[in-house]
Amino acid sequence: MKSQVDLLASYWTISGGLPHTDKEYSPFDFRDRVESAARAGFTGFGIWHADLEHVLKTRTLAEMKQIFDDNGIEHVELEFLTDWFLDGERKKKSDVCKKMLLDAAEALQAHHIKVGDFYQEKTPMPRLIESFAELCGDAAERGTKVGFELMPFAMIRTLEESLQLVKSAGARNGGICFDTWHIVKLKIPYDELRRIASKYIISVELNDGTFECPWSLHEDTVNHRRLCGEGEFDVRGFIAAMQEAGYRGPWGIEVLSEELRGWPLQRLTTQAFETTMAQFSGKLHSAA
Repeated sequence: MKSQVDLLASYWTISGGLPHTDKEYSPFDFRDRVESAARAGFTGFGIWHADLEHVLKTRTLAEMKQIFDDNGIEHVELEFLTDWFLDGERKKKSDVCKKMLLDAAEALQAHHIKVGDFYQEKTPMPRLIESFAELCGDAAERGTKVGFELMPFAMIRTLEESLQLVKSAGARNGGICFDTWHIVKLKIPYDELRRIASKYIISVELNDGTFECPWSLHEDTVNHRRLCGEGEFDVRGFIAAMQEAGYRGPWGIEVLSEELRGWPLQRLTTQAFETTMAQFSGKLHSAA
């Protein structure tokens, strides 16, 4: 029987890929990953841009869509587009990635594409707004949404600025991606999340971790996240806040963890699903 909660297996949780290296693609076969996620109970699946490029060397988008359909995957997340607000060579490379993601979004009927920045690029807000609006326009033509991921590493790092970006862009298919990890690390109170209009919430991702660590924030982010319920975060409180804001979409589980990358695939998908589902206690609405 299908769960009333739709969970999405975010890319980094089950891929075994190495973030910010030349081996970001998954060592696990695409079909094996999808089938394993479906067996565990997931109805959503995430794909990173480098992994998408890798999979397309041996499979077509039509074949990928058939694998999703065969396994009951209803919600597809594509990520990650950077440099979409810049000029020059970096923008040219970004446009190549954008085309690949948009082509995939259309063929796979993706729920959304995640975009943002990892380098705290100093960019005037008017330029960001213009670029985000253009990006949303391109995505609308492909029938998908665009979510700006609010995080400490981005060119804007506050909830207020993120809301200014998506509100000013005025795109009905544009909004913000909210990740428990980044919200906690940015020390954004959950009460502020409750007041966000649901139309600005594109996706929500869950995870756990510690408030303090002996290493850098980057190291903590890419290697030391934890499965839900295994850290210090109030994951249930975060879920409640996003629900009160009106979010009704699929819930991603994004855990970048050096430990988890050494696990076999079925253990990854099963424990990611079970530990996340345990946070809901039968109080969640179904995904839209």
